[in-house]
Amino acid sequence: MFAILQTLSFILNIVWWIFLIMIIMSWLISFNVINTRNQFVASVWRVLNQITEPILKPIRRVIPSVGGLDLSPLIVFVIIFFLQNLINFYAARAAVGAL
Repeated sequence: MFAILQTLSFILNIVWWIFLIMIIMSWLISFNVINTRNQFVASVWRVLNQITEPILKPIRRVIPSVGGLDLSPLIVFVIIFFLQNLINFYAARAAVGAL
């Protein structure tokens, strides 16, 4: 049980980093620091969008952009934070129960 919870926590951590990279990259593209005409940048951006869009699309349907600001990544961060705390709680209980 503990190993499963650790694996879930690890996966959520990876998802958190993917979203953070996507957010930072979107800012860099918006402020024209990096250009999507660069083949490497375009391919990384395409992969990040393919990974994150299935998660963001349902949230965007429920919560529209506010003044051009997309809040869906923030909602994903809150959900990940909640799930990681829940997993840590049950992992601690599993570790204590294993003693």
